[in-house]
Amino acid sequence: MQQLCNRRILLGISGGIAAYKSAELVRLFKRAGADVRVIMTQGAMEFITPLTLQALSGNPVHHALLDSEAEAGMGHIELAKWADVLVIAPASANLLARLAQGMGNDLLTTVCLATEAPLCIAPAMNQAMWRDPMTQANLKRLQDAHGKNLTLVGPNAGEQACGDVGPGRMVEPEQIAQATANLFETGLLAGLHVVLTAGPTREAIDPVRYISNHSSGKMGYALAEAARDAGAKVMLISGPVNLPAPDRIELVPVNSALDMLAASMATLGKCDVFIASAAVADYRVVQAADHKIKKSDDDIHLSLTKNPDIVATVAAHTERPFTVGFAAETQNLEQYARNKLVQKNLDIIVANDVSKSHIGFNSDDNAAKVFWVDGQRQFDVMSKRQLAKQLIKLIAGQINSKNK
Repeated sequence: MQQLCNRRILLGISGGIAAYKSAELVRLFKRAGADVRVIMTQGAMEFITPLTLQALSGNPVHHALLDSEAEAGMGHIELAKWADVLVIAPASANLLARLAQGMGNDLLTTVCLATEAPLCIAPAMNQAMWRDPMTQANLKRLQDAHGKNLTLVGPNAGEQACGDVGPGRMVEPEQIAQATANLFETGLLAGLHVVLTAGPTREAIDPVRYISNHSSGKMGYALAEAARDAGAKVMLISGPVNLPAPDRIELVPVNSALDMLAASMATLGKCDVFIASAAVADYRVVQAADHKIKKSDDDIHLSLTKNPDIVATVAAHTERPFTVGFAAETQNLEQYARNKLVQKNLDIIVANDVSKSHIGFNSDDNAAKVFWVDGQRQFDVMSKRQLAKQLIKLIAGQINSKNK
């Protein structure tokens, strides 16, 4: 179920004895790497407590349509927009009837009306209720209304809680989880743990001054989002930037090159792909002042020492991941990039010409030449988001070729 990694799953639970299986379903979704939020009807809370589902999902459970705190931010609309998929398990006969009539008389039915996400419904009810012509008519009406946007899972036939035997049992959580996963394509990096560095580093001179560069972090953040969308579990080790924390990505903020090195090395052993897109300062001050240096003479002399090369250190480690480096150059782009590819023992290097003002640092656009041992590829000017998707596709292809 690698397709569920990084997905947002909204699980609706209606009243019925099968609600106890929903706890296992949440656990399966979480194990697959999904972010799960739960909506419960009033009937559902008679069978299983919100606290159980909150503990398993790690998120507050929603159940009241007119919750003053949630509705201050239009909570039901936000939930509807948040979801990549809305799964309803169990779906009672009552809920199917209300959905078929387009009712919005509780939080779950309101979210169903408001969402554009695909629906995955697992019915559960007494066999006579399932066979009833009105239930079947309601089901057909739902299917006609939603078409391919609706996936029906089950029900199974068998012995029921009331003692009857027949169709109406909710299918097992594993089947529902797999049916949900089948709604999504397998990502190019599905199941992999990707670590990226992004942004500049700041090397302190004193408590108020530092050495840095013009990196905005935009390329690294775009790469992190593209890797996430490709199904990877992503950690972003970021220097100081003016960008919002990306969604569904573990963000590790750092300041200096030594901070970034320590954070990067801590990931080895559990990192499959390391992408070093940060613009790390080459040098740091040997001894930063404890207090602000007061202006006195016309000149000031700083003693600098070389920072460690983070990507080369990672690539030289015994638990070396697939390693991608970046080269920001102002001249001799290909020569310098190919030298770094070999000297740093990289799998891929992405070279940028930062001498051009319309691309590179602080720009929303970029262009790149990518090199590996037996190949290269040119990417002309495009948005950094578009380029990030192309780079992740190329990286995934190189990983697959290496693993064959």
